[in-house]
Amino acid sequence: MMDELELLKKDWQKRDDQHPKLSYDEIHNMLWKKSSSIVKWILIISILEIILPNLLYLLPSMRDGLSIYENTAFNRYYLRVSIFYYAVLAYFIYLFYKRYREISVLDDAKSLMRKIIKTRRTVKYYVVFSLSMILVTVMMVLLGIYQNNDFMPLMEEMAQNGKDDIAPERLKMSLMVAVGILGVLMTLVIGAVYFLLYGLLLRKLKKNYHELKRLEV
Repeated sequence: MMDELELLKKDWQKRDDQHPKLSYDEIHNMLWKKSSSIVKWILIISILEIILPNLLYLLPSMRDGLSIYENTAFNRYYLRVSIFYYAVLAYFIYLFYKRYREISVLDDAKSLMRKIIKTRRTVKYYVVFSLSMILVTVMMVLLGIYQNNDFMPLMEEMAQNGKDDIAPERLKMSLMVAVGILGVLMTLVIGAVYFLLYGLLLRKLKKNYHELKRLEV
């Protein structure tokens, strides 16, 4: 089903006097409003990405799970990485807000096109950063498991209860491999979600960009 903008374009391009023609400004205003709405949704989603995951820390099971990393390299570096992560994330949110404020100001088509390009570039950098930080976190978890001797009693119990005589160190290594594989799969899944979610919004912005470019011809 053709969307409203396509109908307006068809209406504007018709030369039949029986149909009203839409002006350049009317189509430009429609593209501007759609672009502003898209950037607003990018801003909202990025804020929710901070709020929702942090709600997990309110769960007792999550706090208990992180307590095993006390006095480990994971715990020592986790605070520093978290500060860096949230500082950069706050900066990206500021950029999204700035892009939203910029694109919300009605301007000529060329200026709007430049703002759309800047917004799309910012979103791409944000996605790359977020996925990179997931991999960094996985590496920190693996380092925490490797240096945490609190896992050894659990590994010894698993070795004693198992049918095969497997050394606790080998079980610990197997756990690290499993966590590593799970981390990579989680990164791929989140990357796919980013591709579907942000990709959809970026494709709409790209479409608006090309429509504006046609108006300038």
